[in-house]
Amino acid sequence: MAYQQRLKTKTNLILRVNYISSILSLLFGIVCFYFLDIVKVIPFVFFGFTILNLINTLAFTYHKNLTLTYNITSITALLSAVTVTLFSGGINSSFIFVLALIVFAGYVTTKKYGAFYLYLIFVIVTLIFLESFFNFKFVQNEIPEDSRKVFNFISILFSVYLLGGVFGKVLVKTHYNLYRSKMEVEQQVKEKETLLKEVHHRVKNNLQTVSSLLSLQARNMKDPDMRTMIKSSQNRVNSMAMVHEMLYMREDLSKIEYKSYVEELSEYLVKSIKGTDNRIKVAIDIIDINLGIDTAIPLGLLINEAITNSLKYGIKDNSEGEISIALKKETDDDYILNIGDNGEGYADTITPQTSTSLGLKLIYNLTRQLKGSILKDASKKGTNYIIKFKEIGENFQPIG
Repeated sequence: MAYQQRLKTKTNLILRVNYISSILSLLFGIVCFYFLDIVKVIPFVFFGFTILNLINTLAFTYHKNLTLTYNITSITALLSAVTVTLFSGGINSSFIFVLALIVFAGYVTTKKYGAFYLYLIFVIVTLIFLESFFNFKFVQNEIPEDSRKVFNFISILFSVYLLGGVFGKVLVKTHYNLYRSKMEVEQQVKEKETLLKEVHHRVKNNLQTVSSLLSLQARNMKDPDMRTMIKSSQNRVNSMAMVHEMLYMREDLSKIEYKSYVEELSEYLVKSIKGTDNRIKVAIDIIDINLGIDTAIPLGLLINEAITNSLKYGIKDNSEGEISIALKKETDDDYILNIGDNGEGYADTITPQTSTSLGLKLIYNLTRQLKGSILKDASKKGTNYIIKFKEIGENFQPIG
């Protein structure tokens, strides 16, 4: 959108300058021929430039190639300006200032074209100077002695008007339009950010509603196993709700500060499963990183399952125990998560394929979703995992 606006602005600038310079060139040619008694070369150069420039400008409506239109105009203007300068006194001609306008027009279009015409004009002006300095008479001054002051005066007015009255005015208007467009884009971005915050807020509220419904359902369950299953589902929902809540609270709506999230999640799970009077210590060692929602949610669910399994099966009843969570960055997109407990652990014969534990299956499935690998760390007491994963883009998929 912004690119289209800049292109439209640049197109309008070039076309407007083309039309105005053609009209001024025609008028200058008429003045030279009828009022200044200049009857050779110069007026016909002005007339020729007018015709060619108008044809070139009108041709743009058919081919729509702005670069082609600009370059034809610049080359035509350059040849015309050099010719008029040579036949009106060379280095002493005031019309030589028109060459600077070609450089200015180049920079208005692009920096590359501006630099090209700048160095080209340097070379041309140097050659014109050398022609006058060494008195090489390749061409003669076609302006009558009595008309030279008036010609120089009109040339200066011609240059000043094009620079200030045309380029300057159009550039000020262009700058204003671009500034207005920028403000409109910034306003749209703010509105979208506000809307996105509202979305995260509503998602969080909806997930909390689901959590409350699960809690009510669990209270009516007489079967302890069913009540435990519903409670586990409630915790999973809450782990996702926390992500949306943190995104809602942050200025950066695309990422969350992950250490705070893990601290809040682990504290909630320990109190939810073991109660407030527990003897569980949670050791968290996480670097200062911000993760996008597509990584934060599956990783949060994985950590939720690992902590839940530790509290339910590793550290039983009201025993003392420690859960450790360490997250480090390996490369730009690669991370290592060490998570586990010092509880009882489970036998190596138990795998996601042989186990009936949904939590264990989810840990392995979520690792694959994060494009990672998981290894059980047998060197430590209890159940500990070394999980390597990547930060993923916008490709979050439900666990199947």
